Amino acid sequence: MPDDSLLERFAALEERVSQLESGPPPPRDEVFWALEGLRRRLTGDGQVLFTGALDLPTGEHYEWQQGAAAAELLEADWADHAAPYAALGHPARLTLLRAVLRGTRTAAELQESAGLNTTGQLYHHLKQLTSTGWLQAGGRGHYQVPAGRVVPLLVLLSAVVPAPDPTTRSGS
Repeated sequence: MPDDSLLERFAALEERVSQLESGPPPPRDEVFWALEGLRRRLTGDGQVLFTGALDLPTGEHYEWQQGAAAAELLEADWADHAAPYAALGHPARLTLLRAVLRGTRTAAELQESAGLNTTGQLYHHLKQLTSTGWLQAGGRGHYQVPAGRVVPLLVLLSAVVPAPDPTTRSGS
C-alpha cells in the first residue's frame, strides 16, 4: 500500500496537469506574432506578407520580406503570372531547383541529380526555369537561384507541404 505522502504528491501533480491543460490559450500576439506586426504597420482592407531568413547548405544567407495589399492582388490579372507557376509544374524542374539550393550547380551534376537521360532534356528544363526567373545561368555552366527568388520559392513550397502543426485562424 502506497504511503500517504506519495498519494498526496500524485494528487498535487494531477491538479497541476489539469490546470495546465485547462489554462488560457497563449495570447494572440504570441501565436500570430507576424500577423500582429503586419497589422501595426499596414492599413487598408487586408494585406499579405511573406518573409524568411535562412542559411542554405552552401553557406549562403538570405533574408527577405515582401508584402502586398489584398485589394491589389485581387484586382490583378492572375493569368499574366501563369508562366512562373507553370515552370514549377514539373517534377524534374522542382528536383533541379532543390539540387541548386543544396549546392549542386553545374549542368553535369544537375543532369545526374535530376535523373535526366539526355542533355537535351536537362536544357529544356533549365530553359523553362531561367526564362521565368527561377534560375540564373552563371559562368562556365553554373546555375543559381536568384537571391530574390530563394525565399519566395520556399514560401510556395511551404504553402503546399502539410505543416505538422499549422497555425491558422478563420472568421469574419
